Amino acid sequence: MRSGVLWLMAGLSMSFAGCAVTQPESNEPPPLSEASFNTRILELETSLAQQCDASTAFIEQQLSQQQVLTADVREVGSLLRHLRQEVASLEARSEDPVIIREECRVEEPEDNKTLLGRSEWVGLPSIGTYLKARVDSGANTSSLSASEITRFERDGEDWVRFKLALNEDDVVVEQIRDEWIEAPIERRVKIIQASGEESRPVISLLMTLGPIRENVEFTLNDRSHLDYPVLLG
Repeated sequence: MRSGVLWLMAGLSMSFAGCAVTQPESNEPPPLSEASFNTRILELETSLAQQCDASTAFIEQQLSQQQVLTADVREVGSLLRHLRQEVASLEARSEDPVIIREECRVEEPEDNKTLLGRSEWVGLPSIGTYLKARVDSGANTSSLSASEITRFERDGEDWVRFKLALNEDDVVVEQIRDEWIEAPIERRVKIIQASGEESRPVISLLMTLGPIRENVEFTLNDRSHLDYPVLLG
């Protein structure tokens, strides 16, 4: 009996000893040394100093910009005051403006000469219409726009039959627009162009232009692609 109790006590002692050996380790951080503490404090001080320096620089920059803007506003205000003074001075001077009239020299037309513009209306009584003509003093001959030009003989003389070659915008007596016109051929002229030579008939028609009333020789050719159906040379 006594020996059994001894064995039980021995087993319990070993159990307690095993429990003491297997206790878990503590998770607390190791104690901070004095050197580490001082290093950490120095880092914090350095960071705070840098932040303070950045804030100070930003504030100084804002103050500098504000001073520049204030100076600009003052300068603009000064310019506006000067402009108001100049405007008031000009208004005071312009109350009684002086108008200077410059006389233009008017050239009187020479005797027995009629001044013509770049374009004129001409009448063709023998045809029974009027047409717009371009005046070109450099042209050697006058020209009338014609189409379907047909040469024929009458009483042994050369004649020509044609229609006026006009655009829809050309002004003309409507009854004459598609009428056949006949006239004797006075002569023929040779026209030299890049495409070759061309012989054109020349007719004489009575023409009126203001006080002018005389017979004018016209070469017949298609001018419908041009602005004026008549050219006065």
